[in-house]
Amino acid sequence: MRSLEALLVIANSLTFMALTFPLSHAARLMRFLAPITLSLAVAQMLVEGLRWQMIPAYILTGLFFLVWLRKDIAPAGQPAEPKRTHRGAFPFAIALGILGLSVSIVLPIVLPVFRFPNPSGPYEIGTLTYHWVDANRPEIFSADPNARRELMVQIWYPAKGASSSSPRAPYVQDPNALAAALARLKHLPVFIFGQLKYVTTHAIPSAPVADGKANYPVLVFLEGAIGFRQMNTFQVEELVSHGYIVAAIDQPYTAASVVFPDGHQLPGLSLDKMIPLIHQSYSPAEKAPTLDGRTFENGVAGYLAQDVIFTLDQLTALNQADPIAILTGRLDLQHIGTFGVSLGGIVGSEACLLEPRLRACLVMDAPIPIDVVRSRLQQPTMWMTRDAETMRLERHRAGGWSESDISEHQTTMRSTFENLKGDGYFVQVPGMFHVNLTDLPYWSPLLSWLGITGPIDGERAHHIINAYSLAFFDRHLKGHPVPMLDGPASPYPEARFETRRSLVH
Repeated sequence: MRSLEALLVIANSLTFMALTFPLSHAARLMRFLAPITLSLAVAQMLVEGLRWQMIPAYILTGLFFLVWLRKDIAPAGQPAEPKRTHRGAFPFAIALGILGLSVSIVLPIVLPVFRFPNPSGPYEIGTLTYHWVDANRPEIFSADPNARRELMVQIWYPAKGASSSSPRAPYVQDPNALAAALARLKHLPVFIFGQLKYVTTHAIPSAPVADGKANYPVLVFLEGAIGFRQMNTFQVEELVSHGYIVAAIDQPYTAASVVFPDGHQLPGLSLDKMIPLIHQSYSPAEKAPTLDGRTFENGVAGYLAQDVIFTLDQLTALNQADPIAILTGRLDLQHIGTFGVSLGGIVGSEACLLEPRLRACLVMDAPIPIDVVRSRLQQPTMWMTRDAETMRLERHRAGGWSESDISEHQTTMRSTFENLKGDGYFVQVPGMFHVNLTDLPYWSPLLSWLGITGPIDGERAHHIINAYSLAFFDRHLKGHPVPMLDGPASPYPEARFETRRSLVH
């Protein structure tokens, strides 16, 4: 709960006690808690914003105030008359009050306005967002033959000049659109995602770039299917705080929703339509899937990888002349890596096959496209995933992950790792479910209670992910010595760590 929300819940509890039980002489000042609590509720709504999870608390505040008026405020010059109540009314009112207080406490906890942990690096974080259109490439997911591929790309970078009063960037720039899209795609009520509009990050919009280095290595982040570009903020902020620039691509139609500066919106395809297109890249069907009359013989990984290549071209232009005059000359484009989760991992591995400017590839819990398995990756590559038994446990608790899915994931990742031309690292974390690789464990403790996140503690999983991500990029983009990657012993007992060195060494 946010600060004023917690104070309101505490004040409601004290008011309930003051109205319900006889007060000693010393505690009679508590009779004025009802109007104080009402004032606190108004302040909370004005300062922190009204959200539906707090409605039970607001209702209780109003009811307690009305009871206080009737009980303690008599007409001028007249003593308050004793009230007669039905024999069972008082216990019933007590029970209702306790129930109402319980609901008002539980709702903001299970659907919180969560906070991200403080990044451990020395740098503050700035952020900017760009809209880029690839005029040379048609939009293959659209039925409109004239549609061109357009992207929203958010960039986080090491910043300076932050103070405790600096305004922080919202977690999501278009929370209402994202909430509506997730509700549609997940078949859930939209109000479930209402708290996202109040979540903030550590990033400062348009902050000046830190002076610690002349420029900083660049990482491209790729979201999962029906995801969004900020879905791994826990990981992005940690990397940026240690001196990386991260560019996250919102890929239209495979993202949940992409909103552009002029207000038009491209909604994500449903999983029923998207999954066959994705599978065709690594487990092709005899009859290729179609969409709007277009046949996808090779799936979508190659097309989506072109978004990465186009983004690198735009970053090159940005480094020469940033129209916002912040990032000019500050991107180290000789040291670029990519990382992505699920579909983002598939696309990232495909991009690393196609684009030599990418010098390091981090794949998180994703099968590998057929052409990547066959051609072998040149770049140093790290896999971050879990074992087959954990995938089966996730199927048992949360659904999904057929035996063929599990086999495709494990076989293609393992095969690519064992045939790398560059250095390779394979990190398995038993007990880590798919959503543990994203921000979702912060969204609600219900995800853990319902078995949607894995047995591993969510914060511990994120700590492991961040440690290995940073170690990998520090070694292969910054050239730092990183003993934890020399293996085979892992500094994290939960993790199973393997490494193989390039034959070139």
